[in-house]
Amino acid sequence: MILAHKIALDPNNAQATYFARAAGTARFAYNWALAEWQRQYAAWKADNSLSRPSQAALRRQLNAIKREQFPWMLEVTKNAPQMAIIQLGQAFQNFFAGRARYPQFRRKGVHDRFTLTNDQFAIDDCRIRIPYIGWVRMREPLRFAGKILSATISRLADRWFVSIAVDVPDASHLPKAENQGAVGVDLGVSALATLSTGETINGPKPHRALLARLQRLSRSLSRKQKGSANRHKAKAKLARLHARIANIRNDALHKLTSDLTRRFHTIGIEDLNVRGMIKNRRLSRSIADMGFFEFRRQLEYKAAMRGGVVVVADRFFPSSKMCSTPVCKYTLDDLALSVRQWTCPECGTVHDRDVNAAINLKNLAVSSTASACGEAGTGSGRKTGVKPASTKQEVSFVPV
Repeated sequence: MILAHKIALDPNNAQATYFARAAGTARFAYNWALAEWQRQYAAWKADNSLSRPSQAALRRQLNAIKREQFPWMLEVTKNAPQMAIIQLGQAFQNFFAGRARYPQFRRKGVHDRFTLTNDQFAIDDCRIRIPYIGWVRMREPLRFAGKILSATISRLADRWFVSIAVDVPDASHLPKAENQGAVGVDLGVSALATLSTGETINGPKPHRALLARLQRLSRSLSRKQKGSANRHKAKAKLARLHARIANIRNDALHKLTSDLTRRFHTIGIEDLNVRGMIKNRRLSRSIADMGFFEFRRQLEYKAAMRGGVVVVADRFFPSSKMCSTPVCKYTLDDLALSVRQWTCPECGTVHDRDVNAAINLKNLAVSSTASACGEAGTGSGRKTGVKPASTKQEVSFVPV
C-alpha cells in the first residue's frame, strides 16, 4: 500500500526562490504539453495516418527543443518538467477511464508544485536533499518505513510542504480497532456528527467563525491596484486566512475519524449527494464548511488500516424517516428538514431525527457485514432456535 506523509519545510530565501522557479517550470511544461496534446489530437482526427499524442512522445519532443527555446528550464531539476508531463498522461488515463474530468490548464498561485523521483532526493532524519540547493530542513522526520517512491513539493499560501510517497509493505501499521461494536454516524449541519450511541460532535465551523475577517480582507484586496506590492501583500494575507480555515476543518475531521476507527470495527454512514445539497442556497455555506466528502475519505482509509469496515448506505435509504425500533420499522412518507423530532404513528416512540438516523445506519451496517461474511444463521435455510454467535467478526485487541 502506498502512503504519503506531508511534512512542512523550513527553507531559506534562496531555497524558497528555487522552489518557486521549479514549480513555475513544471506548470509551464504541463500547460505546454496539454496544448500540444490538444493540437496533435485534432490533427490525428483529421488525418489518421498521423500518430496519436502520448506523454512519452511529448517528453521526447520537449527534450529536443528546450535547450534552444526554453533554456531557463536547465536551471532547475530535470524532474520538474518531465514529471509534469507524466502526470498529464496519468490525467488523460483517468479521464478516458471515467475516473476524472478532462485535464485543465494549471494556474499560477493555485498549482504551485513539482515532483521528484526517488533517485533525485535523499532523506536524513529531519532534512531532505534536493538537487541544486542541497539540504532543506523539515519540521518532522518521515513517519513511514518502506520503499520511498517520490516526493512532491508544493506551496500552500506562503508555506512550502513536501509530500513523500512510501510503499509500505504492511498497511495495517496501526493497532486494530478496539471493537466496541458497530456504530452509525449521521452527518449534519447543526452538529458535525451524531452517533448511534447518543454522542454528538459539534464541528468547529471555521468558515463561519472567521467569515467577518475573510470578508474584510477580501474587500481590502479588491481595493488594491493590480500589480502593486500592496496587492501582493494583501493577497498573501488572504491566502493565509484561507489556509487557516482549511487547517482547522481538517484537524477536527482527523480527530473525529481517528477516534471512530480506533473505537469501532464496523461503521455505517450515508452516501450523501453533497453536490446536490450545496445547490440549496440557504445551506450551501454550512454544508461546505463541514467537509462531508473529506470525512468519508479519511474514515475509509483509516478503517482499512485498522482492519475495520465502513458500510455506506444507499443514497435513498430512509435513515431519518424509518422507525429504529426493532419490532416496528415504520417508514414515514415525508419528513421535512425543519422537523427535528417525530413520533412513530405505529408504536408511539418519540425519535430524535439525527439519533434515529444513526441507529438505522448502525443496524444496516451490522446486517450488511453479517450477510457478507456468510455467518451461520444468515442464509435462506432453516432457522435455528438460537442464532449461532459470530466468530469471523471478532478482533483480537492488543493493548499498546
